[in-house]
Amino acid sequence: MLKKIYEEYKHEVYAYLISLTHDASLSEDLLSETFLGAIKSIHRFKGDSSIKTWLFSIARNKWLEHLRRKKDTISIDELTYNYLVSEDDLELRVINKELSKKILTILDKEKQRTREIVLMRIEGYSYLEISKKYNISESSARVIDYRAKKKIKEIIEKEIQVDE
Repeated sequence: MLKKIYEEYKHEVYAYLISLTHDASLSEDLLSETFLGAIKSIHRFKGDSSIKTWLFSIARNKWLEHLRRKKDTISIDELTYNYLVSEDDLELRVINKELSKKILTILDKEKQRTREIVLMRIEGYSYLEISKKYNISESSARVIDYRAKKKIKEIIEKEIQVDE
């Protein structure tokens, strides 16, 4: 049974880990740790979520464990920065970590649900997990996150232009 689960979900879990880590080698290591963790905890899987969601949750926890081992504490500022640089926007790749504080300030002005969804994405939750928590579709979760990210970028870009 576990071999079947591995074969069925390994590519999706790996893609999810790549989206979090942006590092193929690390993602491969975390993929192995994810399935080892699944083997050790299969007896606790009650079927309250899909196997894929359960595996994504294990993968996210393995990634967060890796970050904690790498550094004693991880601030929300660092997680926010990682969230932003996950985009292919070169301009944002050069933004320093100080802007993460500005992002959190911008988020504080958003509707509570939007703020919470973006913070869940920053913390590594999947759109599926977000959709279940807020009883919305995955597409809606993606759209809310996309619009919030777009708004954040626009505000920051305007501020950069004013400073120039």
